[in-house]
Amino acid sequence: MPTLFAANESQVLVAGTAIEGVRSIDYRRVQARENVFGLGSNERIGLVSGAQVIEGVLRVASTAPALDALTVDQSVQISAVLVHGATRMTVTFDECFLTDKSFEMASGGHGVAVYAFTATRMREEMAAAAPAA
Repeated sequence: MPTLFAANESQVLVAGTAIEGVRSIDYRRVQARENVFGLGSNERIGLVSGAQVIEGVLRVASTAPALDALTVDQSVQISAVLVHGATRMTVTFDECFLTDKSFEMASGGHGVAVYAFTATRMREEMAAAAPAA
């Protein structure tokens, strides 16, 4: 059965500071792969891994001062603590650099700042609360 993380229990931290008004966080890790074939064969005999790219997008209601204060050459750590009851998964993005910032506002709605970032590495750590003794 899958774990369904709840947005109202989860939080996003930038340099250890909780960001208020987070609407969503999306991320992806892409690993370059190259097939290796044997001489005179059309069957793959191996796989070579290359560069890894980690990209993310953070949407925040109106603005996030902690992200707005970053300069283009300043790195930061971003962590998402995803929660479902007693289960937690912490996704940590190291050495993040902002690559893009935009702002959206639809009629009848509120403003949303959209921050795109890249990261050098990403770690996912799952933890469940210990049962009560």
